[in-house]
Amino acid sequence: MGGALRKIETGPFIEVFNVEPFHEPSQSPTSLPLTFFDLLWVRYPPVQCLFFYELTYSTTFFYETLVPNLKNSLSLTLQHFLPLSGHIVWPIDSSKPIINYVRGDSISFTVVESKKSFKNLSSNHCEASKRHHLIPLLNTSHEKASLISIQVTLFPNNGFCIGITTHHVAFDGKSSTSFMKSWSYITCSNPNLENVTPCFDKSVIEDHYSGISEAYVDALMKHYGPNNKSLKVWEFPGRLKNDAVKSLFELSPSNIQKLKNHAKNEMKMNVINLSTFSVTCAYVISSLAKAEKPKDEKVSFIFSVDCRTRLEHSISSMCFGNCVVGHIIKLETKKLMGKDGFLSALEGINEGLNKVKNGVLDGAENRLHNMLNPKESYKIYSTAGSPRFDVYDIDFGFGKPKKVDMSKNHNGGIEIGLALNKHEMEAFSILFVQGLQAI
Repeated sequence: MGGALRKIETGPFIEVFNVEPFHEPSQSPTSLPLTFFDLLWVRYPPVQCLFFYELTYSTTFFYETLVPNLKNSLSLTLQHFLPLSGHIVWPIDSSKPIINYVRGDSISFTVVESKKSFKNLSSNHCEASKRHHLIPLLNTSHEKASLISIQVTLFPNNGFCIGITTHHVAFDGKSSTSFMKSWSYITCSNPNLENVTPCFDKSVIEDHYSGISEAYVDALMKHYGPNNKSLKVWEFPGRLKNDAVKSLFELSPSNIQKLKNHAKNEMKMNVINLSTFSVTCAYVISSLAKAEKPKDEKVSFIFSVDCRTRLEHSISSMCFGNCVVGHIIKLETKKLMGKDGFLSALEGINEGLNKVKNGVLDGAENRLHNMLNPKESYKIYSTAGSPRFDVYDIDFGFGKPKKVDMSKNHNGGIEIGLALNKHEMEAFSILFVQGLQAI
């Protein structure tokens, strides 16, 4: 197959194409079973990410050179990730959903021209609603769901944005970053794909943890069931407030060391190896609690753990799809809002991390049931992204991105992205700065 690029819609400032894999390698699977890591996300809302790049070339260059290059290289990339061009389906004769590719399947590739301000949209502080037009939609229905959708938006004489929306069933953070890196390497004619070539063989997970999959399928089919096989993703009311402002804050290496030193000096427990992750999360959560003033007695903090190197039976570090589990920590709101809120949060997070070391899959069989049928309702804080993904290294030939909606590693520092309403963001901004000054 020649990797067709079929235009399916045209408007004054919009073109929509279907991009197919350049060809179908015989060794690439066309159907993928879902492990329990994947099944957890069958009906979860898609994940969205924006990459902003500065570009001073002409509009003609964008349409006649850059866009065709991005489309052609995407087609070439999909031959390494063939199943991603397909859909999630739940065949009648299958006990659980699968990812399935058939010849002619493709992904949506939209090209848009915007008159909005590139400077404002790629800044550290921007109203979330102003970026909505940069995010591509992902087609989902009760019968099937697409896995990936891409939109490229031009801001004439300023830059462009690549928006990618992915279905969580097929991607965790590491996998989605691996796909973007592969695409950028091929766009730049870089033949070295050794470190990003995906491994789709997850049979070892199926062989040793099948009971968890059965529990998740049972939970899915009973939710709004019985026998509910719908693949339509959930709509979460209020998932992102209409007046939300997205802002970025940075903890410098000296800030992080300052937090670690403060914890070692003040905490009664024996703390030797404090991680950047733990002190960052503890500081942000305590600042958030002070800014938002939750009414619940406790708040929940959910953090993700990459299991690729933590399972009893090892799997490839390049295992594609999902291989993360979320762990929940309950923290007392009153303590978080107090003078030593950072230390209280850090103590709880450290306890949670120690439990992970003893058994990363402990209680995993009940996780989806508990998520769908919560016994208690608490304010939830959670993390997404990681500086280890190195998203700021994703270069399509025009330099590294000016801004990415994910955490980044900047000379040992950490960038934190938040979405809050304007009043809460103003309060958090003050607390974030004052807290560091007071230590």
